[in-house]
Amino acid sequence: MKIADIDLGERPVVLAPMEDVTDASFRILCREAGASMVTTEFVPSDGLIRDASKAIAKMRTLEEESPVAIQIYGHIPESMVDAARMADRAAELAGGHGADTIDINWGCPVSKIAGRGAGSGMMREPDKLVAITKAVVEAVKTPVTVKTRLGWDDSSKIIVDLAERLQDVGVQALTIHGRTRCQMYKGEADWTLIGEVKNNPRMHIPIIGNGDINSAQRAKEMFDRYGVDGIMVGRASFGHPWIFTEIRHLLDTGEEMPPMNVRDRVALAKRHFGLSLDLKGPVTGVLEMRRHLSCYFKGLPGFKETRIKLVTSKDPDEILRTLDYVAERWGEEAPAAESAYGI
Repeated sequence: MKIADIDLGERPVVLAPMEDVTDASFRILCREAGASMVTTEFVPSDGLIRDASKAIAKMRTLEEESPVAIQIYGHIPESMVDAARMADRAAELAGGHGADTIDINWGCPVSKIAGRGAGSGMMREPDKLVAITKAVVEAVKTPVTVKTRLGWDDSSKIIVDLAERLQDVGVQALTIHGRTRCQMYKGEADWTLIGEVKNNPRMHIPIIGNGDINSAQRAKEMFDRYGVDGIMVGRASFGHPWIFTEIRHLLDTGEEMPPMNVRDRVALAKRHFGLSLDLKGPVTGVLEMRRHLSCYFKGLPGFKETRIKLVTSKDPDEILRTLDYVAERWGEEAPAAESAYGI
């Protein structure tokens, strides 16, 4: 599968953008685990044009995580165009590698974004959505992609027509989450319309399916059943970044990997922790790893006290000693893989 000239190989598996999750340390880890491409956290267009340091920092990517998409969101056409131009110059403005693609977020369902017309809130205004997308495509040199949903609600599933319109204005790939905005993350993702878009003879850009990919078997099933060009994994990777290794192994060999034991999870957690410290320093690096560390070991019996220690310690050395204890205490156990979101 190619996005413009970017070759992601056959049946690529892409890391979805997740706020407060897909920072550079997590993206690098997922690339090392087998993710074909990764995506930044959501970058607000209004934050970028005000030159907000936090928004600019989110655009910083590193060579080792490439190919990487910088994702922007907003609802004001001029702000979105300005933000896209800044993402186009991310290497200059934020340092690092820059953007291999610029992804427009027309899919986020959370109220603070969709409620003001950004993210999947734009599904209620498809003409404006297409017009903003067209303006962004024409404003930048970097390939533009879109992530969106089936529609606003069950009575307005517009994705089949919308996909054609997005392709016609120059989008280079389209990721579709198989829920409406009103569903949020409830119920089961409906892949039938994703398959309908993919099998539409008018469509020639890559179609990436997203929603409920929580195991290697599920990933293979979606490829086989709906013929999508790629799949995107989001919530199921949180606390379980090795899901990319599991998916890649099954797709490439036809065999499932055995569950990862605790000793190997500790090694992965240490790698993640080290990246976080290197990239963000000992204070922020520790604080922002707390949401990840305990999730690596979800499902372990008798883990409560150790979990509390992991998420309250401020000392990197103490955290590393605690991780060593986890490896010694539960080393060969292999609890069923389960993301922090329980899907």
